[in-house]
Amino acid sequence: MTRIGASVAALLLLLLPAAAQAVDPRLVPDVSSRSIEIQYSFTGEELLLFGAILYPGQRLPDDRADIVVVLKGPVRPVVLREKQRIAGMWVNASSIRLRTSPGFYAIGSSRPVDNLVDERTAAIFELGLKNLSMSPTGFSEAKKLERFEAGLVDLYRRMGLFYENPSAVEITEGVLYRARIPVPARVPVGTYRAETYLISKGRVLAVASRDVQIRKAGFERFVALAAQRHGFLYGLAAVALSLLLGYAASALFRRR
Repeated sequence: MTRIGASVAALLLLLLPAAAQAVDPRLVPDVSSRSIEIQYSFTGEELLLFGAILYPGQRLPDDRADIVVVLKGPVRPVVLREKQRIAGMWVNASSIRLRTSPGFYAIGSSRPVDNLVDERTAAIFELGLKNLSMSPTGFSEAKKLERFEAGLVDLYRRMGLFYENPSAVEITEGVLYRARIPVPARVPVGTYRAETYLISKGRVLAVASRDVQIRKAGFERFVALAAQRHGFLYGLAAVALSLLLGYAASALFRRR
């Protein structure tokens, strides 16, 4: 290949991604707050996910497009235990360990996800609580795994850590979208990812994301850092404080 031919080929390779981007729509997402601080008075917060859909040539398509937003918290391993009543006592009968359970998961959409994509696509992108991939360790029966995962989802739902709303997303003029996601007071700290999916005709046309930091602040942050960095001294301080409070309480009751 001549030098000119090689240059033309290299130029085509550089232009191909740009041409593909010009054909497909793009998402420009944002969030109302990139950082949430948890203090002693924190009772929860409502996070606004919003943005715009950029279509090629600024022309809206004839077919309706839908938006799905997902806010996922830090992934962590979780051990689930099932209790059974044996000889009149409740004991741990069986357990299972999930390696990739999200500490928080919220999904909102302009229409129910089942009406937007098929089961395979929903599983690939983990759209919906029933499509979360939690990666169990070791061999486990399908029915047992399904029972444990259903129990975890139900528990986290009641705690506000799992949230699903099929009508949370509002789309204005086919271009602007917005959705409000409630963040409960019990939310774990860490890095969260706010993801936006543009869907049309059962296909995911575009995906974009933004990071959100949730961290402790003030005295709560000091206590958390002390427990992580100086575990031994933190333990001694906790024991000393417990003894001091116990002695003060006993002295107060003796006076009475």
